Amino acid sequence: MRIPRDISADILIAALHKLGYQVTRQKGFHIRITTKENGEHSETIPRHNPIKVGTVSSILKSIAAHHNLSVEELLEILDL
Repeated sequence: MRIPRDISADILIAALHKLGYQVTRQKGFHIRITTKENGEHSETIPRHNPIKVGTVSSILKSIAAHHNLSVEELLEILDL
């Protein structure tokens, strides 16, 4: 599967709720999300519409690594 090219921060955050991520804080245009599944893991997501492809790719790689998934498996779970 390809990395989504036109995804907004709100859509990405909503999709990540499936993995237990919750918004823990926001400062300006940066939103911090955290999960306690498989240990604690946090990511910072810029509140842009759309988020740059490289940024989305980096976020998804980090989340996939934390959950011991490939990026393709993660995209299937998130329905992106």
